[in-house]
Amino acid sequence: MLQHSLNDILVRAIHGVVPSREDAIQILALKDSASFQLVMAAAQKMRNQFFSDRLFLYGFIYLSTYCRNHCTFCFYRKTNKQSPRYRKSLEEVVEIACELANSGVHLVDLTLGEDPMIHDTGNFHILSQIIKLVKEKTGLPVMISPGAVPEEILHQFAAIKTDWYALYQETHNSILFKKLRIGQSFEGRNHKRNAARRAGMLVEDGILLGAGETLSDCADSIMAMRQNNADQVRAMSLVPQIQTPLRNMSGPSRTLECLCIAVMRLTMPDRLIPASLDVDGIKGLKMRLEAGANVITSIIPPKNRLAGVSQSSMDIEQGLRSVPEVKKIVADMGLRIANGNSYKSWMAARKEK
Repeated sequence: MLQHSLNDILVRAIHGVVPSREDAIQILALKDSASFQLVMAAAQKMRNQFFSDRLFLYGFIYLSTYCRNHCTFCFYRKTNKQSPRYRKSLEEVVEIACELANSGVHLVDLTLGEDPMIHDTGNFHILSQIIKLVKEKTGLPVMISPGAVPEEILHQFAAIKTDWYALYQETHNSILFKKLRIGQSFEGRNHKRNAARRAGMLVEDGILLGAGETLSDCADSIMAMRQNNADQVRAMSLVPQIQTPLRNMSGPSRTLECLCIAVMRLTMPDRLIPASLDVDGIKGLKMRLEAGANVITSIIPPKNRLAGVSQSSMDIEQGLRSVPEVKKIVADMGLRIANGNSYKSWMAARKEK
């Protein structure tokens, strides 16, 4: 009976009937391998309907690891003395961005903590200068992930043609949010994304798995991201970090992350959904693509002393989080890397919506 019900959900989804919240919970609760494979196959079919076999690549630059916040899950929370701290100079960021562009990525993701040197002093012009130069020197779209910034700063970013604003909610359960993002505003983060969209930028939202949420919370987050019309949506598994309140958490099964990716694909078939290299490194790429992801994120060039987010060093200096290594896996799966114009065309069409 359950299998027949699952088949109905998947067939309806492929024919354009969006799975309900209850459908999503049912899928997320699956345990048996046969049902899991059915969901993965449906998600891949849905991705192919909207994107064919094309995948997009994002280069990643963590330009400052200083942060004023106390997020309970984050390696770079203010009080963690074990995390590596650095601020990359304008020249360094531009050089790394050009290296990423030459390697074949479609976008440069500029990420930083809520660096007190910028957030507490209002020196957001530093970020604007970096964005302008990276766009000028690479010719690529730019995503900025600077945390929650004032609305007028979002308009400044939009005015210099910043393409994306990423701000993850982590959970759309307001009670759990308060436990994860201590002292931060649940509604405020929603407001920032909406403001960025009104200013003309595309917006990314995301959820964290294994941090105390229920399956219902996961489904609610997916439905919220759909309702809020996020342009890119992601789910990432918690990697417990030393000197953080969640250091003793076991972390979620990767099956749950894959099921979340698949449900996002079935409910938001036209969106960009990342397969991140930041949780399991290059070895975790295939299963996330099999779940329906169509963007490969956290590509980091070696020899630049850059850190990752969930995994600060995994696969970076070995050169495994690079475009050549990604291409090997993509080719083995019968998929292909899209060209840059294809990505820019998708962005333009999405902005028209």
